[in-house]
Amino acid sequence: MRARSATATVGAIAAIGLLLAASACGSNAQSNSDADTPRQVKLYGTDGNMASSFGDAFKDSPAVLAGMKGTTPLTPLSDDFKRRVRGIDPNLADFNYAGEAYDAVVIAALAAEIAKTVDPPQFAKQLIGVTTGDNVCETVAACLAMAKSGKDFKYRGVSLRRSGFTEAGEPSSAMYGVLNFGRNNTIDDAKTEFVGAGDEKTEQKGAAPPAGTGGKGGGQKPALKYGLLLPKTGSLAFQGPPMFAAAKLAAKEINDAGGVLGQPVQVVDGDDGTNPDVAKATVEKFITDGVHVIIGAGASGVSKAVIPRVAQAGKVMISPSATSDELTKLEDKGLFFRTSPPDLLQAKAIADIIMRDGHSKVAIIARDDSYGSGLAESVRNDLTAAGIKPTDLLVLKYEAKDTYDAKTDGNLFTPLAAKVKTFDATGILLVGFDESALAIKALITEKVKS
Repeated sequence: MRARSATATVGAIAAIGLLLAASACGSNAQSNSDADTPRQVKLYGTDGNMASSFGDAFKDSPAVLAGMKGTTPLTPLSDDFKRRVRGIDPNLADFNYAGEAYDAVVIAALAAEIAKTVDPPQFAKQLIGVTTGDNVCETVAACLAMAKSGKDFKYRGVSLRRSGFTEAGEPSSAMYGVLNFGRNNTIDDAKTEFVGAGDEKTEQKGAAPPAGTGGKGGGQKPALKYGLLLPKTGSLAFQGPPMFAAAKLAAKEINDAGGVLGQPVQVVDGDDGTNPDVAKATVEKFITDGVHVIIGAGASGVSKAVIPRVAQAGKVMISPSATSDELTKLEDKGLFFRTSPPDLLQAKAIADIIMRDGHSKVAIIARDDSYGSGLAESVRNDLTAAGIKPTDLLVLKYEAKDTYDAKTDGNLFTPLAAKVKTFDATGILLVGFDESALAIKALITEKVKS
């Protein structure tokens, strides 16, 4: 699919699915039988819950997610790329953040090759320039060849297609997938639309630092070592498999192309647990094991928790999926980067979709952490700017936890569902991870959603 301009892209999406208008259910004259009838509302999601694997929570409720739609950073992926990733993990159900994970591994390798060293603070200086040079290269083999020969280039891989990094070390523009759940509670790929967001003009300009010389002494250089700080457990565990597979694919293809500095790159598995404590323990293990580049963490809150220690240890960290705007200005000693775009861009995309679907009264249910709160507030601001009255917007937040128990934590969402019912919104945005399933079940119990 093609990229479109930042100002017109999302607005060009045709409204997909059924637009469900508000009924008289919210009037004071409502009959008891009407009150017992599930309200007809439209559900929306964001990258934390828009995945086929999210539907596993509704195996006993066919079609309950049908019509739900939302956004996730997603570049149109070629059949060839999907085939290659599935060669690493044949059981993949989704490819969310696969392109971003692949690109994170590749740009670190290219930066180390240019710097002629695996010393993280040294090759970190080359990371932005790898994406902002003059001559386009699109494959690992081609880009590594240019890096080894000292030629100027800019990497345009899987997710980094339209433009390179900003001065902050994050994408200046991105592609989003507008995803739709079908009647089997999985993403209906046939209905996926791709839209562009961001501004290519914010790409960092200016010459990259001079290529390195490799320091004193000759001989064989140490192998570049990656640590995968991605979710195997916790609330984002269902999002982990495509990132692990794509990162390992990138490492394989780097080695197939001759490796970095004449050595095969190495990959060490780890788990961020969608939990700061788990992630911190994994980071310590990586530091002890001599890891140079950490790919992760998956969640914004977890990334925020470990960045200070990673920076203190002088390691490079590149997240393929942490999207909180808060991370842009976090003190990181120039060592934190991300291939996922900041939520400022996603907020505009999801707000435009909601407006295109004709809603004038919207409720937002969000986890109360740097990801959920930041994205929810940005969407609220964008919806207000688009013309919805502040009194017709309801933002509810719930405690962010590492894991949720369906038996005990279901009650966490009951009062929120009751407030949404009273508010009588026609559109409901869920900003969360796998616990969003508990919120949906609470809405069904309160007869807000059928």
